[in-house]
Amino acid sequence: MNASVSILRPATSNPATRPALTDALRATVGAKAAAALALLREAVAEFGGKGDLTFANSFGAEDMVLSDLILSNALPIEIFSLDTGRLPAETYALIGEVEQRYGTKLKIYFPDATAVETFVRSHGINAFYDSVELRKACCGVRKMEPLRRALAGKKAWITGLRAAQSVTRSGLPLREFDSANGLDKFNPLSDWSETEVWAYIRLHEVPYNALHDQFYPSIGCAPCTRAIAMGEDVRAGRWWWEDPASKECGLHVKKG
Repeated sequence: MNASVSILRPATSNPATRPALTDALRATVGAKAAAALALLREAVAEFGGKGDLTFANSFGAEDMVLSDLILSNALPIEIFSLDTGRLPAETYALIGEVEQRYGTKLKIYFPDATAVETFVRSHGINAFYDSVELRKACCGVRKMEPLRRALAGKKAWITGLRAAQSVTRSGLPLREFDSANGLDKFNPLSDWSETEVWAYIRLHEVPYNALHDQFYPSIGCAPCTRAIAMGEDVRAGRWWWEDPASKECGLHVKKG
């Protein structure tokens, strides 16, 4: 095989993160950004003044769009993130870049150390590969318990979910009641496409995770995330060894 051609060699750039910024796309993104900002302001009017509103930022591309809308417009919305202890180095680098770029300090929640130790000692360091049940149990320790602490005392939260991301998120409304956590939930980017997300990032020069350029459209914990091939579903790199219908960690699974 020619040394200059290898299926193992990554492409020099990911076209998904650099869409052609046509006039039509600029107009669409401008309109959707205005609508998202309006929804955020409605949430602030209803919950923000009382400190009951928070935004869950996982530092994916969608969450960076919302971070920019919130921080650039000085909206009084708390921003928090969950550090599972197994995030990619690129995610930690982005956290630092966001804090420096916007002059803010983010609220980071960590899993309970004793619970992590117990899980690892009982099941193994990479037990999440062994079954869906163990993977969800790991997510429970590293994500669900910290999320409960983050949402404690809140009446509403904001997410960067999009309906087009996976089969588990189809029909996602802009606003819903989160029965699992007992509070209102806003999804301002529900009707955005991946192209529109990246157009906003390029137009506003928003910082983003360097892994996106290496074909990682959806980024979670390092051992549970891989790059995808051209044409694969954007969530194909998350828990790729599982059936698509089970690909949620529990943060956004509805009761019943």
